[in-house]
Amino acid sequence: MIDLKHFDWAGLITSAGIFTVKLALIILAYFIFRTAGKKLIKHLFQKFEKQNNLSTGRAYTLRSLALNVYGYILIFVFIVMILDLFHYNPSALIAGAGVVGLAVGFGAQGLVSDIVTGFFILLEKQIDVGDYITVAGYSGIVEQVGLRTTQIRSFDGTLHYLPNRGITNVSNHSRGTMQALVDIKVPLEKNLDETIQVLQTACDKAAAELPQIKEGPDVIGVQDLSTSEMVIRIIAKTENMEQWRVERVLRREMKIALDRFKNAASGE
Repeated sequence: MIDLKHFDWAGLITSAGIFTVKLALIILAYFIFRTAGKKLIKHLFQKFEKQNNLSTGRAYTLRSLALNVYGYILIFVFIVMILDLFHYNPSALIAGAGVVGLAVGFGAQGLVSDIVTGFFILLEKQIDVGDYITVAGYSGIVEQVGLRTTQIRSFDGTLHYLPNRGITNVSNHSRGTMQALVDIKVPLEKNLDETIQVLQTACDKAAAELPQIKEGPDVIGVQDLSTSEMVIRIIAKTENMEQWRVERVLRREMKIALDRFKNAASGE
């Protein structure tokens, strides 16, 4: 039995106090380095963006990757320090756990695949933060390209986390000019030439008012016919991510122009 009367309570309390202080210092150091490191990385990338004339999307992509890598390294160092505080040798612990080591090995295959795929995505500049893309059945805006995952925000607000190894085909809708496409249904009895002229006048008005339009809009003609109506197609080239706005404006202008044409024909 332990002789409680002669037990070294002072030594136990001192050891516990030292352990608590060390643990608190490690946790405090982790949060200090995390905050200071993030601020430093953001500051360095702001300077790097200005000095190298990088696009905003490319700069955000590289910055988010650097923050991601820094976060993983910091967590790894934190775990090693905690294990060392408990007098565990991390390498011996992993080497000694055969089943755990085997499981980690299988899991690491996917991790390595994520990292390698992510590296080539960045090297080939397939996507940048802020790009509108379609990948793995999801469409949305890229919010982050990380070391292991890529985050895509759908237009309904859903945030998708995609492992990089699952990105096999990428459709990037944010490279070069985009196309606005509007189909207008018109009754079949309307005079085709007059209708096209009215629509083209409305297109010219929209082009003069919208700097986002880079080419057109042009009425390209009848796209479809049915027994009661015809579909007239209008197309225009726009700036990236502005095609939906241009399409909405064009529909509004087409509706106003057709209403005026209808009222003028009826003598109202």
